[in-house]
Amino acid sequence: MNPSATQAESHGFVSSMTRFIDHQAEALGSGAWQALALPGSSLSLMLTGFLTLFIALIGYNLLLGHTLTVRTGTIAMVKIGIVLALATSWPAYRTLVYDVVVRGPGELVAEIGRPARIPGADGSLVQRLDHADRALAELAILGPGNPPMLSAVPAGQSASQIVVPPPFGGFNAFALGGARIIFLIAAIGAFAVVGIVAGLMLALGPFFIAFLLFENTRSLFEGWIRVLAGAALGSVGSAIALGLQLGLLEPWLAMVLARRHANDALPSVPTELLVVVSVFAIALIAVLIASARLARAFRLAPIVGWGGAPAERPAQRTLELATTGAPSSEAARNERTRATNVVDVLVAAQRREARLGGGTPATYDPQRVHIAPGDRPHRDSTASAQAASVGRSFRRRARGRTTASAERRDRTA
Repeated sequence: MNPSATQAESHGFVSSMTRFIDHQAEALGSGAWQALALPGSSLSLMLTGFLTLFIALIGYNLLLGHTLTVRTGTIAMVKIGIVLALATSWPAYRTLVYDVVVRGPGELVAEIGRPARIPGADGSLVQRLDHADRALAELAILGPGNPPMLSAVPAGQSASQIVVPPPFGGFNAFALGGARIIFLIAAIGAFAVVGIVAGLMLALGPFFIAFLLFENTRSLFEGWIRVLAGAALGSVGSAIALGLQLGLLEPWLAMVLARRHANDALPSVPTELLVVVSVFAIALIAVLIASARLARAFRLAPIVGWGGAPAERPAQRTLELATTGAPSSEAARNERTRATNVVDVLVAAQRREARLGGGTPATYDPQRVHIAPGDRPHRDSTASAQAASVGRSFRRRARGRTTASAERRDRTA
C-alpha cells in the first residue's frame, strides 16, 4: 500500500493537502534564500554590480558639482545596510520578513479569533475542516432519504408543504456531491494560493530587496512588499472566513446526520447545503480580492535624491503660500539666490557699458539694491531701468553707411 495514501486517509484529505502545501512553501522560501546566498550565485553577482553602480553614481554626482549633504549620505548608508543585512544574513531576513509572512498570520488569527469565538482560531482549523469533510461524505452516502408518499400526508397538509420537487432528475446526488467539491476547493484553494504566492516571493526576496538602492527600480521593491502583504492578509481573511463557515456547518451537519440515522427524510437538505457552501466560497474569493486590493495601497515615502537637495514639492509650496503668504525658508533661499543672480547680471552689464563709454564703472551696493526673499525683479521697474541701462553707450548713426565704390558709381552715373 502507498504510504502517502495511508497518511492521507488517517489524517484526512484537507490536512494532508494543507500540510504538503505549507511544507513546500516553507522549503521554497528558506531553501531558495540559502542557495542564493552562496558565493558565486546570481544574487551575489547582482549585489556586487548594484553596489558598484550605486557608489559610482554618487561619485559621478559629486564630480558634476552636486553636494552630498548629511541627510543624503545617511540615507545612502541606511539603504546599503538594509540591502546587505536582508540579502546576506538569514537571521535578519527570517526575523523581519520570513516569520512575519509565514507565522504572523496564524498568531494574528489566534489573537482576534479567540475573543470572537471563531471555530479553529486555537490552531485546530485544519482538523475541524477534516471533520466537516467526513460529515459531508457521510451525508452524500446516506442521501436525503425517500420523501413521504401522498397517501402518508397528514390531514390538513398538502404534498407541496412537505416535499419540494428538485430542479431536475438526480439533483440530490449532484447537490450533495457538488457541495463537498466546492467545500474542498474553497478550503484547499485558499491555503494553496496564499502559501504558494508567499513562498515564491520569499524565495525571490533578496533580488527585490536589491532594487531598493535606485529610485528607478524602487517600484519593484514596493510591488514585492505589496504581494507579501496581500498574501499575509489573505491568509488571515481565509482562516476567519473558513472558521465562520465551520461555525455554521458543524452543528447543522451534526443535526442532519442524527436525523438521517433515525431514518428521517430530509429532501430539502441538498439544496440548502449547496447554497451555504457556495455562498461561503464566494465570500472567500471576495476576501482574497479585498486583501490584494488593500495591499496595493502601500507606498514608500519619497526619498531625497543622491545628486543634491530634495526637490520642492508643489503641493507643500502651495499650502505654505495659502496659509502664511510666504514660502518656506528653503524656498526663500532659492528665490533669493535667483534674484541675486539677476542683479549681478545687471551690474556686470552696467560696468561693461561704463568701460566702453569711458565713465566710472558702477559698483554693486547691497544697501541700495535689496530684494526681499520671494520677490522677483520686474522688467518694468523704473529704478532698475535707471540703474542699469542695457544697450550701446555711443550715439546711433542717423544715416546709412555708404562705401567708396558706391560713391564712384554714383558720380559716374
